[in-house]
Amino acid sequence: MRQRRALVVALAAGAVVAASGVGLGLWAASDDDGAAGSTTASSAQRPGDPDEAAGTTPGERPSPTRSYPLSRAPRTIPAVREHTAGRGPGWRPAEGHRVVVDDPALADEGRLIAGELGLAYAGERDDRREGDLRLELNRDAGANPESYTMTVRDGRVTVGAPGEAGVFYGTRTLKQAIRGAGTAPEGVVRDEPAKQRRGLMLDIARKHYTADWIEDRIRELGDLKFNEIGLHFSDDQGFRIESDSHPEIVSEDRLTKAQVKRIVDLAESRHITVVPEIDSPGHLGAVIAAHPDLQLRDASGGAVRGAIDISRAESAEIVDDLLDEYAGLFPGGQWHLGGDEYQALVVPDPEASFPGLAAAAREKYGSGATVEDLTTGWLNDRAATVRAHGRTPRAWNDGFFRGGSVRADEDIRVAYWTGKEIGARQPAEYLGEGREVVNYNDEFLYYVLGEPLTFVYPTGERIYEQWTPLVLRGTTPVPERYDDRIAGGSFAVWGDLPRAQTQEQVAAGIRLPLRATVQKLWDPDEPELSWAEFRTLAGKLD
Repeated sequence: MRQRRALVVALAAGAVVAASGVGLGLWAASDDDGAAGSTTASSAQRPGDPDEAAGTTPGERPSPTRSYPLSRAPRTIPAVREHTAGRGPGWRPAEGHRVVVDDPALADEGRLIAGELGLAYAGERDDRREGDLRLELNRDAGANPESYTMTVRDGRVTVGAPGEAGVFYGTRTLKQAIRGAGTAPEGVVRDEPAKQRRGLMLDIARKHYTADWIEDRIRELGDLKFNEIGLHFSDDQGFRIESDSHPEIVSEDRLTKAQVKRIVDLAESRHITVVPEIDSPGHLGAVIAAHPDLQLRDASGGAVRGAIDISRAESAEIVDDLLDEYAGLFPGGQWHLGGDEYQALVVPDPEASFPGLAAAAREKYGSGATVEDLTTGWLNDRAATVRAHGRTPRAWNDGFFRGGSVRADEDIRVAYWTGKEIGARQPAEYLGEGREVVNYNDEFLYYVLGEPLTFVYPTGERIYEQWTPLVLRGTTPVPERYDDRIAGGSFAVWGDLPRAQTQEQVAAGIRLPLRATVQKLWDPDEPELSWAEFRTLAGKLD
């Protein structure tokens, strides 16, 4: 294990640990850290353990006459990555305590945590009072904006970070510490995520979820330090958000744009990006139902379920209309283009089965072009549409093909979910090309309603004990040299058999898997807690 996993910094026998001790780990302690000794989140020490350093010095805080044992790291999900211990009573919210901020940009974070802890929000203040919870922006262009420091000392708490997201995560740590133990422990937490993308994807096309239910998931995700929620809202079974450009495609059970705006606003307040997905050129059955002339047909005239005819300009026009329309509804920087399971490519000879697509490929890309090339060109064209709105595109891994005359644009991120497709490529191929990959491993992270085919509901225990972001396919990790190309991961809920579970059953079923997933995305190292301990902690914090 890395050095930051060390349980306790060695102390000289009988030495008195002063409040100005320096912590070890990922960050060097500043002069005002005020911590007595250093522990990490994996410290074995518990409240009530014998004091490691007998006696006190006149300068020891918080009292020259009272001795406190070294604190231990707060127990949170995900676990904090470093805690420098201190001696003192810690902090707990009480009547008369204030939440203050040093920057008006932190007003939302301040009001939220004040309401959650029953404190008064006092806004911007320069004075410091006992009991204060102070939120600070320490802008540093070179720092991870999701990192933060939480200092508990002298009866006060300070949460500081280079970005608003980091401050928010610090308040989540504080909230969990209070909920789980009643008190935030003395000392300094320094924390940051290992992975940039930490998500939950919801298939709201096959199964309709209410806006209230989705908002509840966003609040849950925010408290767990997730930062993405994907909405797959178009598929063969339904199109679930109202449309002004093509109202004819929208399902009866749907979200209104006003509801989606509230969802997006709530997500933004929790520093969560909503990642929309209109899957194409497959999985467009709801669109095709209203436009049957656009359905792909094989050489014998047979209709291909869910597949749009990408040789027709009208097909591109309707999909681009929708991408342009919803770019105004979803302001986040990410966009999922789908690209998976196009049925023209699951036959032995696509050119013979779909001569119209083959002819269009040759006309557009030259005499040797194939249906795969035409499909890749479709993906690139849709990527250009969302890129014009400032979005970064991603697509499922089976929408990328080996070789060919046309290659997928380099900036399209790979959403890796399976190795079951025809001509399946190992994850290392995508990584070796320099592509950025988001882990959706269907072996661990796919919650498919009704458990069709070979799917079984994933368990938090299995994710917690066996999965890391390096495990992209099956159960075998890719070499660690690719770690920096794996942007993160996402747990995914699919509605293949939508009536198999109610909304409430889905929420209960994904509860522990979500917590295990974010633990491994925040810190992929072997967790300090056993699964039984982790599960018990989750029960305390809910």
